[in-house]
Amino acid sequence: MRIIQPSLEAFRSNTFLYYGPWFLTAQNDPLLEKFWAQTQAAPVNPIHHGTALFDVAVALTTQGIALADLTPSAFLHYAWECRRQGLVLGARGAGSRFPGHLAWQVLHEMEHFPSHRPATIKAALLTGRLTVEELVGRYKIRHSGVRQLLITYLERRKPELDYSTLDNLSRHLANHFWATIEHLAPDQPDLRIDGELYQRWRDRIAVRDDGKGRRDVDPILRAVRAFYSDLQAWAAAEPERWAIWVAPCPIGDADVRGYGIRKRRVKERMDDRTRQRQPLLAALLEHMETRYAHYRNLLRQASNAAGGDIITVNGNSYQRLWSRVDERRIRLGGPANIRVQDLETGKHINLTHVEDAAFWEWAIVEVLRHSGVRIEEALEFTHLSIRQYQRLNGEVIALLVVAPSKSDRERVIPMSAELFAVVAAIVRRHTTGGQTIPLLSRYDPHERTSSPPMPFLFQRKIGTRHEVISDTTVVNMLKRRCAELAHDHPGFQTTDFTPHDFRRLLATELVNSGLPIHIGATLLGHLNLQTTRGYVAVFNEDVVRHYQGFLDRRRQTRPADEYRSVTESEWLGFEEHFDQRKVELGGCARPYGTPCQHEHACLRCPMININPKMLPRLDEIETDLLARRARAEQEGWLGEIEGIDLTLTFLRQKREESQRLARIAPVNLGMPGLRPPRGVTH
Repeated sequence: MRIIQPSLEAFRSNTFLYYGPWFLTAQNDPLLEKFWAQTQAAPVNPIHHGTALFDVAVALTTQGIALADLTPSAFLHYAWECRRQGLVLGARGAGSRFPGHLAWQVLHEMEHFPSHRPATIKAALLTGRLTVEELVGRYKIRHSGVRQLLITYLERRKPELDYSTLDNLSRHLANHFWATIEHLAPDQPDLRIDGELYQRWRDRIAVRDDGKGRRDVDPILRAVRAFYSDLQAWAAAEPERWAIWVAPCPIGDADVRGYGIRKRRVKERMDDRTRQRQPLLAALLEHMETRYAHYRNLLRQASNAAGGDIITVNGNSYQRLWSRVDERRIRLGGPANIRVQDLETGKHINLTHVEDAAFWEWAIVEVLRHSGVRIEEALEFTHLSIRQYQRLNGEVIALLVVAPSKSDRERVIPMSAELFAVVAAIVRRHTTGGQTIPLLSRYDPHERTSSPPMPFLFQRKIGTRHEVISDTTVVNMLKRRCAELAHDHPGFQTTDFTPHDFRRLLATELVNSGLPIHIGATLLGHLNLQTTRGYVAVFNEDVVRHYQGFLDRRRQTRPADEYRSVTESEWLGFEEHFDQRKVELGGCARPYGTPCQHEHACLRCPMININPKMLPRLDEIETDLLARRARAEQEGWLGEIEGIDLTLTFLRQKREESQRLARIAPVNLGMPGLRPPRGVTH
């Protein structure tokens, strides 16, 4: 077996049936036989047992080693190469999946791999946290002094930041700021940025690397501005360490002055997004529920049908499929996937997979919309998150413990009947047949850490392994369902849902339904009420409803005689008021029941509406005023001149406004005509 050592590509270009058992016999290796025995004991479909043996056999053959020399790094190399070359069994082309999941798990359980290595190959492939030096080193900064300054600065900020914030801060300072400065001015010696270079930098960061405009540069500006400010503050306490780098911040107050306005624009966009999705929510929920119910019913009937049987569900006919692969799975002691063919479209459907996906799509949407939690919080729900509280009257309240996410505070929210039903359905799905919920580690892509093994609720079985559903998977689920709805529902053609939309929709519903906003903030896990206000979108009908309610409440507190019928004398007085507002130059627009505040000096009054027919009269008044002004100049009446000039100013303003309105010709809408009766032609 060691005479020829083929490459992986050359070896897999040929088809070797039963290569794993042949290799096992030829090797005569007790350690390999132990691996095979432990693999066969794994509670998975026996087909996966053979796949695990095949993966190990191919890795040993192509690397020319025995199992005792197979290290985690060597097996990871095999997995990466198989993925890169598209050699994974059942994969759809290169780069779609990794091999060796069961093989790695067995090798770890039999302690062939060190205990400090991850228990699954997926966890071993995930990238852990980078050090501060590695975070800064990603951007190839040439200036060694500035590079070390950024490392020292980030090390000092590190204790107060979570990893994702530290990662973003390093990207803003090292990449968007200094690496860009070095690209624009390779010889820049220090942090003193002149105005011309600063403007070029601002123009550069306004465009992303892909050529598209950057929507929001405020995070970059605030990070750089805080960097300069921190250096100045720290230099006062430690001048020997920081003073050499102190420089005027190139970002002035004017550059960040519009931050509040830009935040309001973001709030407006989010509110508009919520308003667009609220009418579509019912259609999405109905589609999810109907789809899951359809495939659940179809799976139940197909499970009891024989190959070739016709099944009818909701008016659609399906034929139960059965193949030699299914027979082989049954013969090896494993369950066969339930597959049917849609007789109308001819499409083959793997009901085992489709029904499972439909359930989790329905479950995650229901949990998100009833709880309002963030997607990462929902995916961290475990069997231990379910609690109960007994009130003094004996009533039992179901509670859901939400692990800390953005804040460092754990919170407990009461479960509604709908939310409790969904959570119970998830638990039943995991514990069918007396099983327990598997203990898994969940990888946090933001913090780049793995949790201890816990009974996560949102986990599903994929091949030989159980995995916690990722937030990316949930996003893709929602995209697929929205795209599916777009064929029949026009609203979904330009609109889709994200997990966070359900949080905003619930916040809006809670507050607009009358729940005190501080209670809503507690349920949502907000430490600041302003954050909750930012989630709530106000609808026009809500404004009308609340204002009408305000009027009704105010009327109830007013004397009843204020709402009596109007007497004849009061009505005559009302009409006379409008008659008295007719003056020489037009009409007075002062409020009803108020006297003239300007002692009938109409030209100076802002409430006068000039009648265009009286424009010649304004010319006459102007001529008279000019004559009076000339006389006042002759007599030296300076006070009179000042008053006449003020009157002339108002007169000319009102004349210009009246002339402008007179130039706007009325639009002739015509007279509406009657549509001829249907079927009658002329």
